[in-house]
Amino acid sequence: MREILKNLGDEDGLRWKRRLTVGLATASRFGAAMILGTSMAIFIGKIGTPFAVSMISTAYFIGVIFFAPVWGALADITGKRKLILIVTGLLTAAALVPLLFVRGVWLPISIRGLYGVFAGGFAPLVLTIVSDHGGKGGRGKEIGFFNSTRAVGFTLGRLFAGLLLGIFTPSRLYTLVIFLTLISTALSALIEDPRQEREGEGKRVALSPMLKEIGRRLFPARGEMEHLKPGGLNWLLIALSLRTMTIIGAFSLIPVYLTSIVGFSEFTMGVVMSVNSILQVGFMYFFGRLVDNSPRKPLIIFGMLGSGIFSLLLALITWPGSFPLQLALASFSFIMVALAYSSMATGVIAFIEDVAPPGRRSELQGLRSTAIGLGGVFGPILLGAIATLASYQTAFALTAGLSFVAAGMAHFLCREPELAAGRGVRPAEVEEKGEG
Repeated sequence: MREILKNLGDEDGLRWKRRLTVGLATASRFGAAMILGTSMAIFIGKIGTPFAVSMISTAYFIGVIFFAPVWGALADITGKRKLILIVTGLLTAAALVPLLFVRGVWLPISIRGLYGVFAGGFAPLVLTIVSDHGGKGGRGKEIGFFNSTRAVGFTLGRLFAGLLLGIFTPSRLYTLVIFLTLISTALSALIEDPRQEREGEGKRVALSPMLKEIGRRLFPARGEMEHLKPGGLNWLLIALSLRTMTIIGAFSLIPVYLTSIVGFSEFTMGVVMSVNSILQVGFMYFFGRLVDNSPRKPLIIFGMLGSGIFSLLLALITWPGSFPLQLALASFSFIMVALAYSSMATGVIAFIEDVAPPGRRSELQGLRSTAIGLGGVFGPILLGAIATLASYQTAFALTAGLSFVAAGMAHFLCREPELAAGRGVRPAEVEEKGEG
């Protein structure tokens, strides 16, 4: 008995060592990203139009669209996920160096796009690694932990952005972002990759065949798209793009909306926006544990409906007139999006892991980033244009409908993955189906 307890302790210790490394790397990476995005929105909002502010997010997601699946496919083909994590991390930091020397509107926005090219490689690769850590029975818990630590990074990033915007010059803030990105990269080198343990250091692949394989995966022929169809995955990715148009479009404008239109201070803006990511820390872990024993679709649909409600609430923040009521409504809206996003993100990631064929998991997680990226490109453009021509409130209210359409698509066009369909049922039902 003593030996069993000793082994259990060793296994628990190994699991938490893995989690600590992943958590610190993730929190520092997304904390840096949040400081960058929030501070750029404020700096450019002071000299540019709402449309220019929205293009900060669009530029980033253009880079993610084209390169997140490239990094995922490259990792699947070579097996060297950790090496690619390190290389893309270093390039992410290097892409930001010009921000120390340039000012204006469009050149910094272009640099933000280059940053997205390399930053988009982090999440797909780490997600597949932590999914391997959990295995089939604990995948949701590990995904939930990853998302929780990402939320910690968002929380700290928003809080520090709000605090430092009134103290630091742009170049000092950007230096801090570069430093945090390098710390995240160093921690990425310590992440344990179970697949490399099993398969050595990965496969040696010649450059030309590797490029052809990446091209085939990114631009498959008509008869080579079956991996996108299980469970209606193709429709889920489209729905994810529509929902992301609502949320990323809104978040591209929120810092300026809360400070210039609603009238919050930069510090108050940072605190209010942090409500979302603070609550995600707990919500992500909760939904991660829930998803291991639950169907995926209800989580996804609830999250998409909640995203639309969040956008409608944003449009109403200026309505009460008094500061306490505006603060309360703003805080409640961010509570709603924290709950909605945590539910949807956990469900979508688990759905993809359930239906992904062997050898294509990083690629499909990369396509998830691409779907998010498409929404991230067109959402800010749409909301920025509506806000410039009409008002911020009109932009938030009109684009809430995109999330409602996404929820309808997920409900009617997606099927519960077979791996998840039997979860959450009574043992007698499992025996009748012959499932062990």
